[in-house]
Amino acid sequence: MTKITKPNEVKREWIVLDAEGKRFGRLLTEVATILRGKNKPCFTPNVDCGDYVVIINASRAVFTGANKAEDKLYHRHSGYFGSVKSEKFGDLLQKNPAKLYKLAVRGMLPKTNLGRAMLKKLKIYAGSEHPHTAQIAKEGK
Repeated sequence: MTKITKPNEVKREWIVLDAEGKRFGRLLTEVATILRGKNKPCFTPNVDCGDYVVIINASRAVFTGANKAEDKLYHRHSGYFGSVKSEKFGDLLQKNPAKLYKLAVRGMLPKTNLGRAMLKKLKIYAGSEHPHTAQIAKEGK
């Protein structure tokens, strides 16, 4: 018989990933896999089995592509006529790298309530400091 994991049976851990010197896309596919819980033997598609992920040094990741900072655009639309707003990749990286990471990971997760719950377990910090040391220390004991 196949084991189906129930939501109350899920054991969550806190995982810290350092983005310094790593490729942006490769790092985020790993993050999406961890958030979804596909790296665990108890993976169930309709249950949030994933762990919490803390990304530090988000502004120091490596990006490939010659003119990606100038050419790549992120669009948002409020639903009203003529309200499309666009931001360049480079500007978004300088101003708010956490938003850039969340947008990229959101595209790799399910587009449902379950996917939104998974995205809430992602914590991103531009520097090397983060306030989740207590949770990570508990898991290590």
